[in-house]
Amino acid sequence: MHILVINSGSSSLKFKLFDMDTQKAIIQGIVEKIGLDGSFFEYQIKKSQKHIDCQVANHDQALHEVFNLLKTKDYGLTTISAIGHRVVHGGEEITQPVVIDESVIDIIKKNSDLAPLHNPANLAGILACQKEAPSMLQVAVFDTAFHQSMSAEYYLYALPYEFYQKYKVRRYGFHGTSHEFVYQRLLEVLSAKCGMLSKDYLTLNTKNLTLPKVITCHLGNGASITAIKDGKVIETSMGMTPTEGLIMGTRAGDIDPGAITYLMKKENFSPDQMEEILDRKSGLLGISGVSSDMRDIIEGYKKGEQKCVLALNMYLIALVKYIGSYTALLGGCDHIVLTAGIGERSDFFRNLLLERLAGLNIFIDEKKNISPKKEKYITTRKSKIKVRVIPTDEEYMIAKKTQKLL
Repeated sequence: MHILVINSGSSSLKFKLFDMDTQKAIIQGIVEKIGLDGSFFEYQIKKSQKHIDCQVANHDQALHEVFNLLKTKDYGLTTISAIGHRVVHGGEEITQPVVIDESVIDIIKKNSDLAPLHNPANLAGILACQKEAPSMLQVAVFDTAFHQSMSAEYYLYALPYEFYQKYKVRRYGFHGTSHEFVYQRLLEVLSAKCGMLSKDYLTLNTKNLTLPKVITCHLGNGASITAIKDGKVIETSMGMTPTEGLIMGTRAGDIDPGAITYLMKKENFSPDQMEEILDRKSGLLGISGVSSDMRDIIEGYKKGEQKCVLALNMYLIALVKYIGSYTALLGGCDHIVLTAGIGERSDFFRNLLLERLAGLNIFIDEKKNISPKKEKYITTRKSKIKVRVIPTDEEYMIAKKTQKLL
């Protein structure tokens, strides 16, 4: 069985075609710079990568390029059972993957106000797929869904309650597919140690397994952290939008709302201008003045560049504060999972982080931390909380969830 996964952004479209029997991606690729000069199509088959320069005006044309590739005899469209789409915001209405119909499309449109950079682009990919393959089953998997187990005392803001009633102003959380994938992967590892082998992350038998208290940290250019107890999210760092929470590549993270209104008055910023600053000009980029990429920040940190040192220290402090508070909320923590670009690939960053978590009786095993293994524990045996690096695979999680609806 083959499942096609589509992740449609504002100017890019990523795809992966999975063989669900082998749980491997057969082919994957991206169409970049949609609607811009210099657009191109790249795809990879095994170790072979191809690059095609092509003018792509919109998502319809981008999907047309992808489907033309998949119409070849090796990847015939007839072998594809369904298409799974990543959608960022499902609001309160959607808490599970859903088969896409007109009502689902209406919900995606409705929640575009809450995710203006993401939902319209996600919807463009859905509509383009409907044109290319109108009879094929399509499924939407929402970033917000995994966090919908949060209770009101965690997701409400301390604003007049009428704003929640009128506009659903509340915390939703994001990166849910990634957090869920690494959590389920951790459960698989623990179940294997207990002799309960299972390859199915979504139907893992945990009846005889005490569910651990887990903090998952998705640390990429966007970053979020989630506390999971009894298999359910109780708290997460991102809020009504992805701007809240940790310091990120270009997002400010937590900030006093008074500072925002103060700057708007002083600089005569419009709401759109202020949003641009908070989402695209702040975070690591805003503090360092150098880059939004943690790799560049670490390079500057090692050279002693003052603003890079400041940016990295601020990032670490914010992360440690969240981990500490979530440990208290959980009533203790058994495992911390690090994932996404920074969490998976930077042993230097992980070392700095775990040094600052020594107060929680977390101690790094430096040999394990620098080992080439992609998935691993990086703490010593005496650590009270175990820290594991788990590469995320949001596309595979979407494929699995799509398969469940067939």
